Amino acid sequence: MELSFINDITTQLFARFLLVSVLAFIVGLEFREYLAGDKAHQTIGTARTYTFSAILGFVLYALDPSFKLFITGTVFLGTLFSFFYFHKLQSDQRGILQLLIGMIVYTFGPVSQLMPLWFLVLLFVALIFILSARPVTHQIIERMDQGELVTFAKFLLLSAVILSLLPHELVATQIPASPFSIWLAVVIISTISYVGYILRRYVFHKQGYFITGLLGGLYSSTACTVVLARATRSQPIPNRALHAGILAASTMMYLRLLLLVAMLSPALLPLAAPPLIIVALGTLALAYYFSKLGDQAPPIPTEKDVNPLELGTAFLFAIIFIVMLVLTRFTATEFGTSGLKVLSFVTGLTDIDPFVLSLLNGAYAKLAPSDLTGALLIAAGSNGFLKGIYTVTMGNWRANRAVLMSLFLIGGLTMLWGVRLF
Repeated sequence: MELSFINDITTQLFARFLLVSVLAFIVGLEFREYLAGDKAHQTIGTARTYTFSAILGFVLYALDPSFKLFITGTVFLGTLFSFFYFHKLQSDQRGILQLLIGMIVYTFGPVSQLMPLWFLVLLFVALIFILSARPVTHQIIERMDQGELVTFAKFLLLSAVILSLLPHELVATQIPASPFSIWLAVVIISTISYVGYILRRYVFHKQGYFITGLLGGLYSSTACTVVLARATRSQPIPNRALHAGILAASTMMYLRLLLLVAMLSPALLPLAAPPLIIVALGTLALAYYFSKLGDQAPPIPTEKDVNPLELGTAFLFAIIFIVMLVLTRFTATEFGTSGLKVLSFVTGLTDIDPFVLSLLNGAYAKLAPSDLTGALLIAAGSNGFLKGIYTVTMGNWRANRAVLMSLFLIGGLTMLWGVRLF
């Protein structure tokens, strides 16, 4: 029994030592690739140096878990790095990236023995990702509006700090939601939109209309449809690539709704997931078909998106959300399911997010899950009608008849599914 225990410890120590050595070596290789092409950059070493640094940290901690030897090694490496950095300053080079990476790799040993191995792997992945993301970060810096950083900081303040201070109790009987749940809905929808906004503006801004539609749909499918429809004004013949982008945006609307249901009201998933997934896959297949008929790399519209984290946008959304909460409650109370059907159709001709969130916030527990899901699907289908109208009013109606019929068909099928659930 004792011999088996010793063998387990020995095997585990060997596996962790081997993992630390391999990961450190890969980090060194990645850093050498990072410096490729910069002949004037002075280095203190790459693959082998980082590997020996990680081995040193591993051995020193293994010999003395009280960290005394490890701290001595830290002072030793810090002294070497200080001399090296002083030499770099003489050459007017002030970067400390490789020094930071060297110190992080040095901690691989204690991390591997004190933390779960997934954390060591996560640390390694973070280093590799940051080093390999250099071209992307340069593109983002070149295109970034500095005002967006301030907007992002303000939104973090309102979401992370103010959200925790808002009361969870109802403050008015007429509004079936607490201030916390109202602002939480704003934070969720803004975050989803912001992810699509960042990907579209800074990462995939040079992609074709199909990718533009997917990312734009994550941000705002209606806004993306308007932008792409306007691009067809000067084109007398159908542009299937543009049509693919419009349908791709609608695909993301259905997936976005599915995500909101999963986050805010998972109890509705058995009813909502099948129609949303089926319609999304059908729309995506149609969009992909159109993309194969169109140009592979068309020019991208250059209209500037509005940052979804703008405080004015967030507060306006919160106000609309409260209005939809009150209106939905009044309609369901006074007119029952018939009134809810009509309201779902009407709100689908506007921005459906506030209405959908009002259905999913849990305030309408008296309504059957099938009624809530049906109302959501009717609003989504009605919104498809709205996008179809936009394609012919904002763009060339003769060239956009195919996508108009596609959106009407998809919207009609979605609405019929919703009506059947009531």
